[in-house]
Amino acid sequence: MELSNRKAYHEYFFEQTYIAGLVLQGTEIKSLRTGKASFIDSYCLFDKGELYVKSLHISEYAYGTYTNHEPMQERKLLLNKKELKKLEAKTREKGYSIIPLKIFINEKGLAKMEIGLGKGKKDYDKRNSIKERENDRDIKRQYGI
Repeated sequence: MELSNRKAYHEYFFEQTYIAGLVLQGTEIKSLRTGKASFIDSYCLFDKGELYVKSLHISEYAYGTYTNHEPMQERKLLLNKKELKKLEAKTREKGYSIIPLKIFINEKGLAKMEIGLGKGKKDYDKRNSIKERENDRDIKRQYGI
């Protein structure tokens, strides 16, 4: 199971990506395993030296009881201290953001999130990306690749 944020690749240039662990409640992991999450307007933010993901919507578990989780709560991301300091220094520079790219369950059954350190694209960059993608598609179609 893998959920990806396809819109992020259209909106940002990514310099580096990191794999971070997610701190979740019991019903959140059950909803993730069924693919009930949305990346719309989600972003990462530092608070007192710790990294959190905001606006990540994980739907309530259908069979949950009164212990069900809040769908839009902020969730802590787990990274090494060295990586956290590096990312925090980069985000202080103008134009850099940390954006969630993928959520997946690893072979041990733990929820992981791929985050990217990126800079926003301008409109002309987005148009160039679309043209390149269409040209690649046409070449593949022509040569049957």
